[in-house]
Amino acid sequence: MASIIFKSLGVVDYKTTFNDMKNRLAKENLTNEIWLLEHPKIFTLGTAAKKEHIIDPKDIPVFQSDRGGEVTYHGPGQLVIYFLLDFKELNFGPKTLVAKLQSFVQSILLEYGISSNLIDGAPGVYVESRKIASIGLRISRGKTYHGISINTDMDLEPFSFINPCGYEGLQVTQIKDFNKNITIKDVEKLAIKKLENIF
Repeated sequence: MASIIFKSLGVVDYKTTFNDMKNRLAKENLTNEIWLLEHPKIFTLGTAAKKEHIIDPKDIPVFQSDRGGEVTYHGPGQLVIYFLLDFKELNFGPKTLVAKLQSFVQSILLEYGISSNLIDGAPGVYVESRKIASIGLRISRGKTYHGISINTDMDLEPFSFINPCGYEGLQVTQIKDFNKNITIKDVEKLAIKKLENIF
C-alpha cells in the first residue's frame, strides 16, 4: 500500500484525539497514518458496550466511543496505536486486519520473552487468561480508525472498576510485570519498526 506516516503524539486527551480522527477521516484524500500515543485516565464504551459493565468509575471520566467492542480503560503507561487507513488500499479484509494486528502484538511480546495466546470470540491478546492488549476498530466508508492498546507500564487498578471488555472478573496484565526494565518509548520504537514491515 501507499506509504504510511507514523506520528508519536505523547499523552493526549481521548476526546480531542477522537475528534481529530473523525475530522481527518472526513477529508477526501486520506493520508495513511498510524498514531502512537497515551491517554490520561478514561473509560471508553464501544458500540457493543453495556453501561452496567462499569462497576464504579470513581473519579475517572466515561466516554461513549464509536469503536467496536465493549468497555475498556486507557491510562498513562498504556501504548495506544490508532490506524487511520484507506481500507481500499489494503489488499485484505477486516478479519485479516484484526488477525494481523493480534500477530503484531504477539510478536512485540515475544521480543520481551512473553508468550501469549488468543481466545476464540474474545478479540485481543492474552497471557494465559490475563488480557494484555485490546483491539477495537471501526471501518466507515472504506476507511479504518481506532486501533489497539497494549498495557505496558501502567497502574492496572482501574481495570478492577469495570468488567473489562464485558467479562466479569477478567484479569489484566502488562509488559512491566514480566520485564522490569521496559519503558513505553522502547515499545513504541519496536512497534513502529514492526508495523513498517506489515504495511
